[in-house]
Amino acid sequence: MLVFFTFVILLALTVTNSNKLSLLARKSREDWLLDGIGLFFQGIAIPFFQIAIVFQLYRLLLPHAHACVTLYPIAAFLLSFVFVDYLYYWNHRLFHTRQLWFMHQVHHTVTEMDVVGTSRNTLWTSFFIVYLWIHSLFIYLLQEPNWYILGISLSSALDLWRHSSFSPTPNSWLYHCLSPWLILPQEHAWHHSENCIASNYGANLKLWDVIHGTYYKSDKAPESLGIHSSLSFSKKLFLPF
Repeated sequence: MLVFFTFVILLALTVTNSNKLSLLARKSREDWLLDGIGLFFQGIAIPFFQIAIVFQLYRLLLPHAHACVTLYPIAAFLLSFVFVDYLYYWNHRLFHTRQLWFMHQVHHTVTEMDVVGTSRNTLWTSFFIVYLWIHSLFIYLLQEPNWYILGISLSSALDLWRHSSFSPTPNSWLYHCLSPWLILPQEHAWHHSENCIASNYGANLKLWDVIHGTYYKSDKAPESLGIHSSLSFSKKLFLPF
């Protein structure tokens, strides 16, 4: 529910803002299709696949491991929100290597930061994201996974916010509270810029970019976003198949 309400709130803020609404209105039919299919796939199809297929796969492969791990609630939350976030940092960096860029490049065709474009991806990319496999595994292993699932929900909500254009102003109290530890929308926008995409790979925490030297600091968003792609609509959806 947290993820759904976050999406609705960000979408409502977008359509009630005349400047941002005009940006949405200029999106091409192809971009709307890519974004809509991506949202459905990552928001509905992939969670269903996790429950119906991957979770059952672990039940088959690890029949005696179900609910065998007991963690304090805060530890289960940190496992999801911090440890898996670090795994995703490296997962994301791998997508930017020469070998895997062909799958991830579609995500970087977004030319405006808006919540609708959060899940624009080649559909097969979802099967190479660590979340699909690691979340199902930990939910299967944990005796009480509710706090772990809360971490998943918060990460997903932050992902929607990070891909929006609603970032706190540099002089605000919210900016000073969040900036030291979270990747903000204008910082992730630099990851999507034409000239600075090899930085700010983190999802939740900017700590990983800082300690690995990939953090790019800026209090304002870049002037232009997105890469040019000559791929057809079907290739943007189904590469490499």
